Amino acid sequence: MAERSTAAVDVADTSGEEPLTAKAGKATDDGAKAEKVSGREQDAAGTDEERAEAIEAQPPELHSGHKLARRYRLEECVTRLDGFSSWRAVDEKLRRAVGVHILPADHPRGRPVLSAARSSALLGDPRFVQVLDAVEENDLVYVVHEWLPDATELTTVLANGPLEPHDAYQLVSQVSQAMAAAHREGLSHLRITPGSVLRTESGQYRIRGLAVMAALRGITCESPQRADTEAIGALLYAALTQRWPYENDAHGLTGLPKGVGLIAPDQVRAGVHRGLSELAMRALINDGATASRQEPPCTTPEELAKAVAAMPRIRPPETAFSTPPPYQRTGYQQGSYRQSSGAAPSSRATQPVPTPPPPLQSRTGRALKWSVSALLIAALGLGSWQLADTLLKREKDQDAPGNSQPAGGPKKHTGKALSVKGATEFSPLAEPFSEDEAHNVMDGSPSTAWVTGKFLGWPNFGNLPPRADGSGIIIDLGSVKDISGIQVTMYRPGQTVEIRAAAPSAADPTALGDFSQRLSKLGKSGDKLDVKLDQPVKSRYVLVHITKLPPDGTSDGFRGGISEIKIFS
Repeated sequence: MAERSTAAVDVADTSGEEPLTAKAGKATDDGAKAEKVSGREQDAAGTDEERAEAIEAQPPELHSGHKLARRYRLEECVTRLDGFSSWRAVDEKLRRAVGVHILPADHPRGRPVLSAARSSALLGDPRFVQVLDAVEENDLVYVVHEWLPDATELTTVLANGPLEPHDAYQLVSQVSQAMAAAHREGLSHLRITPGSVLRTESGQYRIRGLAVMAALRGITCESPQRADTEAIGALLYAALTQRWPYENDAHGLTGLPKGVGLIAPDQVRAGVHRGLSELAMRALINDGATASRQEPPCTTPEELAKAVAAMPRIRPPETAFSTPPPYQRTGYQQGSYRQSSGAAPSSRATQPVPTPPPPLQSRTGRALKWSVSALLIAALGLGSWQLADTLLKREKDQDAPGNSQPAGGPKKHTGKALSVKGATEFSPLAEPFSEDEAHNVMDGSPSTAWVTGKFLGWPNFGNLPPRADGSGIIIDLGSVKDISGIQVTMYRPGQTVEIRAAAPSAADPTALGDFSQRLSKLGKSGDKLDVKLDQPVKSRYVLVHITKLPPDGTSDGFRGGISEIKIFS
């Protein structure tokens, strides 16, 4: 079944002591780490009365082996703070590791945490760590969230040094786009730190703690969009310089020297990308501190995401190949085999290389050479004949009608690209995965994509009736037009895909049966799917239909998506 995608809880402590999380040695457990509040948010936990009330609301005595809902078995307590505790647990029903945060039902923040968890669970954005359950039961409030053993906290990544420009560009791009989508749904984070951002093995960044962490800590803010934007700017600053952009040390990073104020990253460390440096300052600074040569400050994640998109794309560094060392003869080849180990190197006499035998000069040898030459000539002639026959057959196959994708590779589209009015997610029987990300398939950037949800154990969308027709993207051309070709860039290779078009008279088609014109056969695709039609097809709506998903790199997960769609006349 598909998991709901949202953020897990990231808990901060103001005590400065080493938490149990550090002893657990897990970078991606639940984010329950000790860190100082920056002071820009209003932390309700800072008031003595409420903090005392939270501490008094201690949860019942829990221990390893205790089960919640007869399903979640607690394994190890990683944090105990302000009347709530965080655990590593096992979901015995699905046989996977999860994280659980537990509060007493009468905890002053119990209701806000429960409400925040349920609200963030409805976002459905795979760029956030997933909340799997939020329940009030038996005088307890507990939030079950995803556990990511294959991801690494940005704190750990930065401990090894600053990021390369391409990695820093991907960080600010992905995080700003994700938070822009969250704010469009009325959700904020308020505690984005290097500990709340994870990098997966594939290079994707995921955010944990959306809405829930602020509720756990009682944090409120008059300008949540500005607070989240400045936090993203701090992440970018740290990624470029390996320094925290404030005077106090935080998150394992050294702060800036006291008294110098906030200086640009390219003034802190040599070789910093100039465009990323200015972008970090635009996100961090306000109130007249921005240099006059820079653009206006970015005050919302949406503005920051647009500023990142307007930058020239930073390419990944090319792979460096080292020159192999020169070949050296071994001691055995030099004739020193079984020599005494005490002999001096200079005393090891090199044996002469034996002279190769002379070529065949006898009558038999000459006959053998002519025979071998004749066989080689015959083999070359036979191979050339077979190659010519194969090429002729291929040309005939290509000239035959009905071939939309020749075996020699995709045909070059000679028509012009059609303008697209809009893109929507094809999800006729269930709630959409990422409807707000459907426009990514028409923005001209392969780095953005519409991505499906994650399915455990089922490549065909969970094998359930609500997803029986699969999913995909519907392209609206605005009016009926002649279509001669389609080019699709897939989010991940290995997806089973077909392309269909609705009848010219169709109006707002949503069901699979509405797309009666097949433009390509159903089959497994690679990174790209190119279709060149022999005869143009008239339609306004085109469906890129996905029926099976490829593995996502985990033990039993499946996920797919589409990066770009182009339609040609």
